[in-house]
Amino acid sequence: MFVDSAKIHIKAGDGGDGAVSFHREKYVAAGGPDGGDGGKGGDVVFTVDDNISNLIDFRYKKKYAAEKGQNGASKNSSGKSAQDLIIKVPRGTVIKDAATGRILADMSGDEPAIIAHGGKGGRGNAHFATPTRQIPKFAKPGFRGEELDVQLELKLIADVGLVGFPNVGKSTLISVVSAAKPKIANYHFTTLTPVLGVVKIEDGRSYVMADIPGLIEGASEGVGLGHEFLRHVERCRLIVHVVDVSGVEGRDPKEDFETINRELSNFSQELADAPQIVAANKCDMASPEQIAAFRKYINELGLPFYEISAATTQGTKELAYGVWEELQKLPPVKRFEAQPLSREEIEAKSSGSKDFTVTVEDGVYFVEADWLYDILRTANMEDYSSLQYFQNVLVSSGIIARLEEMGINDGDTVVVFDFEFEYIK
Repeated sequence: MFVDSAKIHIKAGDGGDGAVSFHREKYVAAGGPDGGDGGKGGDVVFTVDDNISNLIDFRYKKKYAAEKGQNGASKNSSGKSAQDLIIKVPRGTVIKDAATGRILADMSGDEPAIIAHGGKGGRGNAHFATPTRQIPKFAKPGFRGEELDVQLELKLIADVGLVGFPNVGKSTLISVVSAAKPKIANYHFTTLTPVLGVVKIEDGRSYVMADIPGLIEGASEGVGLGHEFLRHVERCRLIVHVVDVSGVEGRDPKEDFETINRELSNFSQELADAPQIVAANKCDMASPEQIAAFRKYINELGLPFYEISAATTQGTKELAYGVWEELQKLPPVKRFEAQPLSREEIEAKSSGSKDFTVTVEDGVYFVEADWLYDILRTANMEDYSSLQYFQNVLVSSGIIARLEEMGINDGDTVVVFDFEFEYIK
């Protein structure tokens, strides 16, 4: 079973809690606080495994959670950070935020990608000691790890994609020009999964070709099987459009050509604009007049045209070399860039509940608000406009007013997540 799309839930580990502890040693008076910090929670990290060919494992396991960091201990001992959770995916997997469709990572290279960050450990009471607060009896819990639903989409990494109606000979063609061995039979939808093959040219040169299951009219709207696999031609640098020029199934090759291009365009305009080579297949069964008429039509469109018969290998070598020469003119295989959150998206994300809590421990004001996390994480406190934006958020949300209601004074410490500042009226 070939699975190229899956939705899963991931949860990074929470940070460990800080410790409340005081140094106790014989003959040492007033040893002071020595509670250590909690350890960092584990990240959720995606890596590429070339031994995995599809996403079927994610059909059976939907939830993935990293471990929590260890709690702090006495003697200023920090808790141990938790191990990262490693999730292996096939090369070419694109990871998206399921809620927004935003691209988080493209697993095309060998670099791992952290998709959910573990929470930082809470501070132990040793951090809160001051000349006027010498015995702080409180520590802070660890921060929560990031949690989200992600959509995994496998987009095969191939230089060339074969497209065309079912039963036009794509599987036969890839079996002839490469070592791939797809199932071949004389009926529609023989190919139920994309097939990759390496086409080797002399002197060690090669490229990867993908046989995409046949498209039919309406595929981009969900008709037939081909629509499920259109995503696999999105990366291809070149499309080889295979057309049955013989018309043995009662179809017009010109209409077939236009129909498939229309489906590509409906799915993605970028696909429709991709370079194409036309392979007129089954020439051994077509009349010279049929071939000439179709060649004239394709030449008028300005596209390269090759007469082939995949069944007899006629013209397949010339096509393979022609594809290689065309690839030398084109940029590398497409990679999808991760899309960072814009300020507008952050504001929209936090536009729901503006709930927050403020607690006071020995003169330290702790502000807790889940919706502030993304705003704070993306703010640059060394940049005046960014700092001003963060201050405006504190004012507009009512946090500053709440602090003043609770009697905050100039010079008092305010802690928001792991950001600490002095309050100044």
